[in-house]
Amino acid sequence: MRKNSEIIAQHLAPWWAAAMKNLIYLLLIIALMVAGSAAQAQQSGKIFRIGFLDSSTAAGSAILLETFRQELGKLGWIEGKNITIEYRFSENKGVGLLPELAANLARLKVDLIVATDTPSALAAKNATSGTPIVMANVGDPVVAGLVASLARPGGNVTGNASLTPELNSKRLEVLKDTVPTLARVGLLRGPRSGGSGEVQFKELRPAAVALKVTVEEIKTQPDLKSLENAFQTAKQKHVDAIMTQSTRPFFAQRKRIVELAGKHRLPAIYFQKEFVDEGGLMSYGVDFDDLYRRAAVYVDKILRGAKPADLPVQQATKFEFIVNLKAAKQIDLTIPARVLERANKVIR
Repeated sequence: MRKNSEIIAQHLAPWWAAAMKNLIYLLLIIALMVAGSAAQAQQSGKIFRIGFLDSSTAAGSAILLETFRQELGKLGWIEGKNITIEYRFSENKGVGLLPELAANLARLKVDLIVATDTPSALAAKNATSGTPIVMANVGDPVVAGLVASLARPGGNVTGNASLTPELNSKRLEVLKDTVPTLARVGLLRGPRSGGSGEVQFKELRPAAVALKVTVEEIKTQPDLKSLENAFQTAKQKHVDAIMTQSTRPFFAQRKRIVELAGKHRLPAIYFQKEFVDEGGLMSYGVDFDDLYRRAAVYVDKILRGAKPADLPVQQATKFEFIVNLKAAKQIDLTIPARVLERANKVIR
């Protein structure tokens, strides 16, 4: 019996040694997992501070801001739980206020800044070279000097390019198809829109020449009285229709702009669908809800450790053409069937 026990022990010894070795490995893995969980718990306990810089108004931006927050929530970022957002709006007081607002965010040492448009992004970049900046909607960030290239942005800025300059030409084409007798278009521009406004107007000129349409620049502040004067000027210039420069301040005043276009019985095409939601005639442009959702994705990646320089800038891929037949009826405008066939949505 003793001999048999010794034989059994000899056979079990290698198995026992391997089992003990595996047990040690298992204990090490468990220890590492516990340590990792503790580190993750410690990280999740941090509340990140996000700066939100906008050249528009809090009220005017509410609808897009809600889309941004909802997407952040889906990605696990909840205000008051693991993030706080420092909102800074110029409230349509001009882009000259943006550098001060951006500098304020930099002094707060926010972990990241979301800039809603070109002026906001430029102000943020000038205020800090170390804080990551996410562009929600910039027409051409390369031309603006915000990034080195779309594929390799470099520096601390990345985000979305909305192709705004090119889309103005497309809007003019749609307007011409809608109003075949179109000869003169009034283009509402901010008085100090700077490089962004110049780029948009430059892109519009060749299309105007090709379509044999004269574009009348009408510079205006985005306040109610100035906009009313701008439409009076448009009528004095005998324009046949209205377009607006793609800017956050004009977006904030979309309801008033739509009302004035209807009052003066002027066909108009806008750069965002929200103008049509307010009763506007037509809109052709980027799906801004999509851009703000994608901005939230950039925020998520950066807060989890990614560097802006390693995240390529994404160009807009979703576009919408919306027509409001109710608005057309109010100004006695018949929209050709070929135009309606191209619309993504027709409001009847």
